[in-house]
Amino acid sequence: MKIYIKNMVCIRCKMVVKSELEKLGLHYLTVELGEAEIMEDISADQLNCLRIGLKKSGLELMDNKKSILVEKIKLVIIELVHYNDEQIKINLSDYLSEKLNYNYTYLANLFSEVKGTTIEKFYLTHKIEKVKELLVYDELNLTEIAYKMHYSSVAHLSNQFKKMTGLTPSHFKSLKKKRRSTLEKV
Repeated sequence: MKIYIKNMVCIRCKMVVKSELEKLGLHYLTVELGEAEIMEDISADQLNCLRIGLKKSGLELMDNKKSILVEKIKLVIIELVHYNDEQIKINLSDYLSEKLNYNYTYLANLFSEVKGTTIEKFYLTHKIEKVKELLVYDELNLTEIAYKMHYSSVAHLSNQFKKMTGLTPSHFKSLKKKRRSTLEKV
């Protein structure tokens, strides 16, 4: 039996789901971002306990097919941006269609209807969040970040960063340093 879980975005989320399933004596075959496959059928009581246990950690069980598909779109994008260093060889729309086996127009319309934003905006927002994370780590320079995040140039990255945050990457980085030095003085 497959169950679908909303807000799973990291390895810790998987650990929470595994733990909650084990508490209920349920055996899982797989636990991936957004879903878990369980060996046995779940009783109504177990399902309710699982729902409550997951809710405590900010996770939710889903049963609406549209919500499940939107969550899958989000998870494919999150995995692509945050956990995959390889650049996709096709455009995002084809990648999503291929990965989820749906027409991109359908996916785009459904996503916009449910989330109130476009897939492209969601994707770019995650790319910029990843860039912010890399800037804060201070292990890579801007050229290396642009390459890692598959931007055509540093200028392209800088323009998109400024458009979405209102700050240049270097200004964002300097704010982080100011904040850090202030905290160190305390």
